Amino acid sequence: MFDDRSDAGKRLATLLSDYRGKNVIVLAIPRGGVEVGIEVARYLNAELSLLVTRKLPFPYNPEAGFGAVAEDGSTFIFPGAERSVPPKQREQIVRKQREEIARRVEVLRGRDPLPDLTDRTVILVDDGLAMGSTMRASIELCRKAGAGKVVVAVPVSGARTARAIDELADELYVAEVPPYFRAVAQVYGNWYDVSDGEVLELLKQWRDGS
Repeated sequence: MFDDRSDAGKRLATLLSDYRGKNVIVLAIPRGGVEVGIEVARYLNAELSLLVTRKLPFPYNPEAGFGAVAEDGSTFIFPGAERSVPPKQREQIVRKQREEIARRVEVLRGRDPLPDLTDRTVILVDDGLAMGSTMRASIELCRKAGAGKVVVAVPVSGARTARAIDELADELYVAEVPPYFRAVAQVYGNWYDVSDGEVLELLKQWRDGS
């Protein structure tokens, strides 16, 4: 459905036309959401920053997660899922992910704090929603930070996750909801894991206006 994350961001951005020039702030979730977020922010002529959130992976299946934690400590855990991870191990997982969050804030955002979100319209962008745990934690952070309106915008989501996120956000924009959704990667022709270096280069190009 999308050539790559840039293509997905451009197509997603057109759904958000009502926010063009409205002084909104786009918060991209790294690393995969950064290129999508840049295209959205460029189209909307909006401010851009990164909101660092991490999935809490199951120890026996790191690709799956039982929740997520955001950079301010906002934590979401799927009901009942934590029972499969002993409390002590769960604490270790949370601590490890918070350490990775601190590292990413330092490397990718240069230790800069998040912009003041008080009473602002925030558009949270990622490259897709699987279980949606990181987006849930991100929404909670924005609420705690006093955002006036929280909008979630993603290129793809499964129907069930989209319904859940729609209940938490003020608005939800999803470009594609495949009838047989298996993974975010399925809708991208060119899918790959994004590195810190690629994020930094994308942000440099954004700042340079290229």
